[in-house]
Amino acid sequence: MRGSSRDLPDDGILEDFESFFRREYPRLLTLAVALIGDREVACEVVQESLLRTFDSWPRIVRLERPGGWTRRVLVNLCTDFHRRRGREQRALAQSVSVHAVEIADLPSPVFWDAVRKLPRLQRSVVVLYYVDDLSVTEVAAVMSVSAGSVKTSLSRARASLAPSLAALNWEER
Repeated sequence: MRGSSRDLPDDGILEDFESFFRREYPRLLTLAVALIGDREVACEVVQESLLRTFDSWPRIVRLERPGGWTRRVLVNLCTDFHRRRGREQRALAQSVSVHAVEIADLPSPVFWDAVRKLPRLQRSVVVLYYVDDLSVTEVAAVMSVSAGSVKTSLSRARASLAPSLAALNWEER
């Protein structure tokens, strides 16, 4: 199990790893930033490569060049990152562009601020009924409530929103 006290190497080996870490971290970070181009992601990749090195440290420390092993892990992780990012970009290119999706014109932000202040059920009912253009029965099915609850919620929401709507009509004149 990673991180349990019985898996930790003895103190001498830990001191060797700490020395290795202090010496190699700046070099590994420079390498990762050069390979990835994003410092935050590079830091994560370096941390993962050093964690893998630490997990195998009793074996790695015996190698002629422990830093070479860690660099190989780092390069592999950077390659994995680029593959993943490439797949994500291809998937995004094939998906529908957010800009291509048309959204209906909605009333002013003042109105939506008022809608967002309504209780949850009233807010949901208003959006489903007026924006998604669902019937009372359809809204009831979506919300898992009775049609009577939808009608009551719409009535209460209209009463609460009336001052906002009146102000909106006044501003538009």
